[in-house]
Amino acid sequence: ADIISTVEFNYSGDLLATGDKGGRVVIFQREQENKSRPHSRGEYNVYSTFQSHEPEFDYLKSLEIEEKINKIRWLPQQNAAHFLLSTNDEDGRLRDPFRITALRVPILKPMDLMVEASPRRIFANAHTYHINSISVNSDHETYLSADDLRINLWHLEITDRSFNIVDIKPANMEELTEVITAAEFHPHHCNVFVYSSSKGTIRLCDMRSSALCDRHSKFFEEPEDPSSRSFFSEIISSISDVKFSHSGRYMMTRDYLSVKVWDLNMENRPVETYQVHEYLRSKLCSLYENDCIFDKFECCWNGSDSAIMTGSYNNFFRMFDRNTRRDITLEASRESSKPRAILKPRKVCTGGKRKKDEISVDSLDFNKKILHTAWHPMENIIAVAATNNLYIFQDKIN
Repeated sequence: ADIISTVEFNYSGDLLATGDKGGRVVIFQREQENKSRPHSRGEYNVYSTFQSHEPEFDYLKSLEIEEKINKIRWLPQQNAAHFLLSTNDEDGRLRDPFRITALRVPILKPMDLMVEASPRRIFANAHTYHINSISVNSDHETYLSADDLRINLWHLEITDRSFNIVDIKPANMEELTEVITAAEFHPHHCNVFVYSSSKGTIRLCDMRSSALCDRHSKFFEEPEDPSSRSFFSEIISSISDVKFSHSGRYMMTRDYLSVKVWDLNMENRPVETYQVHEYLRSKLCSLYENDCIFDKFECCWNGSDSAIMTGSYNNFFRMFDRNTRRDITLEASRESSKPRAILKPRKVCTGGKRKKDEISVDSLDFNKKILHTAWHPMENIIAVAATNNLYIFQDKIN
């Protein structure tokens, strides 16, 4: 239940939220700088913990709906209160207001100040399939939620209805050839959003063109090299995450083996491609047999869009500098991550003689995987979720 399933910084970076498979949300708050402890700034301590979702049972479909938190998104702060959206697969039941017969009046009791989280709004009963994405719009009034076949547009003040803006469900489900894997609003243009598919394509849609965005404005796809085609090509080309850059000029996509950066003005191929763990290409057969090939890795930008980060196996995570084209592999583990310790770069040996500091590709632990990462919006502070451990790293303090 305590396996972390999502990580998200708020807009200022002073709060960090994690969700887990038990439906809990844990909020970490950054400590203010202490002059007596010059290194204390940047430390994040537990601020609040609350149960966001409970397990449900859909009696009509005889379906258990687990409480696992799929995504968390912070809302821009308007006052002293902090608001966030959290989603599980789908709630499915609304309480009939006509069945409420009693009124409980709250009683004021004096007590010590404490942090409490309460659900202000529950947006339910709008998805038939598992929700994979939520994204807050730049108008600060609406947000989208996406499942395998549909994307819905919500108003933050209206909980009982949403507007369907994408529907790819075929009349005959046997004709289904692809599913929606991720969706996100543009950071500056409130009418533009993108969604990715299991076929490795990205569609950019403009809500001004039509109410139902069944026709895309732009279609991003990199032609496959016929010489490298294999049985696994379609599986590993599925996009597991898509993220706009903060500038809004680029977007980043993550597939099983690579991260690609696309210029929104060029649809036929990405402008940058970074190999995350190319050494796994020879291991695809065993990764298919143990289901790891279906793992959904996320990716994120740093605050200035100059670097990107994504996860891998063996608790490794990868960082790529877009200016120098340098990359580094780091490990999040209790053995190598003592407080204030400097992380040493890790290298994977693919064959031949193994050097002292290298690890053989055959000895990688595929049960240890980093799927969820987050980058502070303004500083070089990162959060990395490794199964049920959360690691927070920051730039070296001189």
